[in-house]
Amino acid sequence: MLAADPPLVNPLPADAAEADPAAVHVAKEIAHGRPLLGGRFHPSGETLFVSSEDFQVWRYRISDDVKVAYPTEAWVRGIVFPSDEVLVTGGYDGRLIWWPTTGDAPQPLRIVAAHQGWIRAVAISADRSLLATCGNDLIVRLWSAETGEPRGEFTGHERHIYHVAFHPSGESLVAGDLIAQFRQWSIATGELQREFKMPTLHKYDAGFQADYGGPYCLTFDPSGAKLIGGGITNVSNAFAGVGNPAVAVIDWESGEEQLAHLSKAGTQGKTWGVIWHPDDFVIAAIGGQGGGWLIFWKAGEKDEFHAFNLGNSARDLDLHPDGITLASVHHDGKIRLSKMAPAV
Repeated sequence: MLAADPPLVNPLPADAAEADPAAVHVAKEIAHGRPLLGGRFHPSGETLFVSSEDFQVWRYRISDDVKVAYPTEAWVRGIVFPSDEVLVTGGYDGRLIWWPTTGDAPQPLRIVAAHQGWIRAVAISADRSLLATCGNDLIVRLWSAETGEPRGEFTGHERHIYHVAFHPSGESLVAGDLIAQFRQWSIATGELQREFKMPTLHKYDAGFQADYGGPYCLTFDPSGAKLIGGGITNVSNAFAGVGNPAVAVIDWESGEEQLAHLSKAGTQGKTWGVIWHPDDFVIAAIGGQGGGWLIFWKAGEKDEFHAFNLGNSARDLDLHPDGITLASVHHDGKIRLSKMAPAV
């Protein structure tokens, strides 16, 4: 859901209830105490893994809030699950670390020095066999999710790479940088297939002589026909990061930006997490000067159909396997579990 790696788009269980975004409400808050950076549900839905500015990842059991520390020794933006028994974290120290998903005192299973400088994002392929990482060293790297062995390296970006994603077909990998320049490669051959831009997610501030933008989150719709990136637009002050949240939609076949989902209320901040719900609507978590929000758009519509105030700046977003519950992590050190269903 920080530009940590967006959740995998999986079909919901056959018995999943229908989501009702207009009824969204915070069903539970968990106070961690230190600002949070990222969060992902375990595939079982029984636990939630969150990263914090205390240089650790924490496993929370949702039923009773019992927590267990994973001492990553770094700020972590990437959390993915190669299997139900293993998670991988990617930190600002450039390391990938494999961990067990259970246990009272988990220790690393494997540590890989993946990048020089920050790992800004970690993505996992649909079959969970490959990992992709992007770092401040301007390189995208491919890894075996099981063994950590390198499987490829992709170069050509001239600015910091903010996010990376696998196409659902498993054939292509795409990454976007600070100026919303995207490069697409063939996973099989490593060949650069094309370049394109998300114009909405980039602004040059002439006053500060600085570029501002990039995809803070990145994912595909379930069919793979649309690539969506979240970030900031209408930037009026690059130094302070003042602007409006946006979600840009790329038509995958043409590589052209087709639509930008914006906030008609003029909310300020960035889109830190984005989900294309299998029921065909888009959810974004917003954080910044305007506080924290969940914003919902129908596919193909510019303006939101619903917005919900979370009370504090959100930094990541994930969808529970039930298709109803959302986890957002916040600057105030709280986890908020919101349900897209009437309160009971």
